[in-house]
Amino acid sequence: MARRAVTVAVGVAAALVVATAVAGALAWRAYQDFLAAPLDVPQSGAVIVVEPGTGGFAVVRQLAERNLTQADWKWRLLLRLEPAVLQAGEYRLEASMTPRDVIRRLGSGDVIHYRFTVVEGWTFRQLRQALAADTELAHELPSPDDGDWDFRGLFPELDHPEGWFLPETYLFTRGDSDRDLLLRANRAMQDALATAWEGRDTGLPLETPYELLILASIIEKETAVPQERGQIAGVFVRRLRKGMRLQTDPTVIYGLGETFDGDIRRRDLRTDTPYNTYTRHGLPPTPIALPGRAALEAAAHPEPGDTLYFVADGSGGHTFSRTLEEHQAAVDRLLNRKP
Repeated sequence: MARRAVTVAVGVAAALVVATAVAGALAWRAYQDFLAAPLDVPQSGAVIVVEPGTGGFAVVRQLAERNLTQADWKWRLLLRLEPAVLQAGEYRLEASMTPRDVIRRLGSGDVIHYRFTVVEGWTFRQLRQALAADTELAHELPSPDDGDWDFRGLFPELDHPEGWFLPETYLFTRGDSDRDLLLRANRAMQDALATAWEGRDTGLPLETPYELLILASIIEKETAVPQERGQIAGVFVRRLRKGMRLQTDPTVIYGLGETFDGDIRRRDLRTDTPYNTYTRHGLPPTPIALPGRAALEAAAHPEPGDTLYFVADGSGGHTFSRTLEEHQAAVDRLLNRKP
């Protein structure tokens, strides 16, 4: 009887071992299938935000709440066998990503980058409006309609903010603010201006880097044709050397401010403001826009020549003239082309 009981016990134990081995094998197969199968991410992808200090399984639960996966033991096993330190940030998941791909992505710091473009020729006000309208940036700056904002709290070294932000495309990530981006654009302009000033042609009628920035801003507003920037810079430099007024419409328009209705008139050219280069000699007191790198380079390296005048040619470019008579003829041709 005792021998039979022992035999039964051995049989039960063996069955349990077999059952355990089978269960283990099935579980391991399920785990391997889990590792190989993509998450239920839509073809358009999905975005997930990992907050600072978030643990791995907390992120898994976040995925499960969005029906992208199931938060079960297989995820716990993966996180135990292949531990990863998750980096805070915003991540994009693709439809083909497996659980292991997801963990590696969240541990890589390969976060989503957004783009913000500062456009050549924008005014500081236009820049602030664009920053305020960007839905991905955190907003820390006052509204652009707040005329009482003291920008010197952010830029104590500036007497006037116009022109001091470099037009470029800036990458940023979730959590970056309009203040952060404005500071970056200012540092970039300071570096670009210092480089242009250091490499400038000798003998320019410019005494400071700020004067180069002012001239570059006028060049930026005068033409969108790249090959004309150097020519226009040459005209302005020669006029400055001769003591001639610059007589450039963009400065007049800037001086008119909000009263400008889009149509410059003769009376506007005669209305004296600090920015009216028809009534005043030399450069205006500040830049009138944000100049790009090409405009800075044109101001630092004006094209040599003997032209002193230019006027629009009606096709997007300008006609350059050496004498007032040639210039007037070019103006007459432009007027005759208009309907």
